[in-house]
Amino acid sequence: MAITHLLLDIEGTTCPVSFVAEVLFPYARQALGPFLQRHGAEPEVAALLQEVETAWRQDPHPEAQALGKTGDLGAYLEWLIDHDIKLTPLKDLQGRIWADGYGSGAITAPLFADVAEALRRWHGAGLQLAVYSSGSVPAQQLLYGHSNSGDLTGLFSHWFDTRVGAKQQPDSYRKIAEAMGVEPSGVLFISDALAELEAAHGAGMAVLLSDRPGNPNRDSGPFERISDYSQLHPGHGPQ
Repeated sequence: MAITHLLLDIEGTTCPVSFVAEVLFPYARQALGPFLQRHGAEPEVAALLQEVETAWRQDPHPEAQALGKTGDLGAYLEWLIDHDIKLTPLKDLQGRIWADGYGSGAITAPLFADVAEALRRWHGAGLQLAVYSSGSVPAQQLLYGHSNSGDLTGLFSHWFDTRVGAKQQPDSYRKIAEAMGVEPSGVLFISDALAELEAAHGAGMAVLLSDRPGNPNRDSGPFERISDYSQLHPGHGPQ
């Protein structure tokens, strides 16, 4: 089946890993306390905090249990950020914090140099573009809406985060294909994580490893790799 949909990871795929680790996470951690003071009583934020508290009670990690004795939910959130634990309600909270940073101009997403042109070319060729990232959908849209190439959100038709399922589980990719109204074989998934490629491949998708400067994991396993999207022509694979 011809490729009609491109499903893209973000970190290490369209945007450097360092942006997340060195800009977004520190910004969220620094702004967390003031954000909770301003917005913690709002219904949507309060519901997210309740989800975090529920996860905290069930967290088996000794450090998390020790923090539980303090009753300081903010300290637990900071601990999650420091350890890059991808708890879904935390990702939602981070997205709300980053919205302030993007809106003020304090944050701009540095996409790789070839990404914007490739997205426009693929979109112009009639492919459906989608994002699947551990960051929340609002955070994804903020990143592409405030990039060094301008607002690119209009190029994407679908957005998925871990609420659809874990990125290492084949069933998540089956759900994504179903949501997009396409057979998995019509989807090409690009990611920098081998475990994610294995899961997507197990669901029947075509896959490519994103091999970008600064990526910590360069093992592509049995899959092809790509480092420049000007090489990628829809339906034909890397050239």
